[in-house]
Amino acid sequence: MNRYYYDLHIHSCLSPCADNDMTPNNIAGMAALAGLNIVALTDHNSCRNCPAFFAAAKRQGIIPVAGMELTTAEDIHVICLFEKLEDALRFNDEVDSLRIRIPNRTDIFGDQLLTDKNDEVIGTEPDLLSNATQLMLDQVPVLVQKHRGICYPAHVDRESNGILSILGAFPQTPDFAIAEFHDTEKQEAYRAKHPKLEQMRTVVSSDAHYLWDIRDKAHFFELEDEPYSSDFVRERLFRLLGGT
Repeated sequence: MNRYYYDLHIHSCLSPCADNDMTPNNIAGMAALAGLNIVALTDHNSCRNCPAFFAAAKRQGIIPVAGMELTTAEDIHVICLFEKLEDALRFNDEVDSLRIRIPNRTDIFGDQLLTDKNDEVIGTEPDLLSNATQLMLDQVPVLVQKHRGICYPAHVDRESNGILSILGAFPQTPDFAIAEFHDTEKQEAYRAKHPKLEQMRTVVSSDAHYLWDIRDKAHFFELEDEPYSSDFVRERLFRLLGGT
């Protein structure tokens, strides 16, 4: 068993609200400098920069996780993570068919850049990625599990797009086993107000949109890693978090 420092919520330049310098290689390089071992790329309603991130992470010795920050019809943000890149991309295709198409205003929301493994821009997403999809909250775990992933509400301690700020409490269904915090220091107050959190595993991630948002290592998982491979560690991570 060894410690693996993580950040499971980072946006690339594909997210409209993220800086254009958040390229896959820049993210991987900054994560390595921060001492992180496991990093998930979670763009808004898209996994399309994950292949480039996997290549960049390999060069930096980072264990990559393919993910998405999905926006439900209720405007709640949900982190969706996949052990296998190919599962994430199939999930991406289904979500893509359920997006509400609004042309992106780059002058207001920012660019949405798709890159290759060398950070060369190979395309742009013409429709805004950060708006709500047609998926209701209780439909998200069903779709994620169909593609062998896990999901949980993002930044429950935030007013904007947090499940608690929108619903006021955790719903009976879906019964999430994990909750993400943005600020560690808020956990005690939120646990006192929402006893359900005592039954949930909590993770803390940066929700980085700029390179300087990527935090130095602080939060970790204890994972088995012998015989070592990034695939094996990632499998152990998903087993710990309750994946299939």
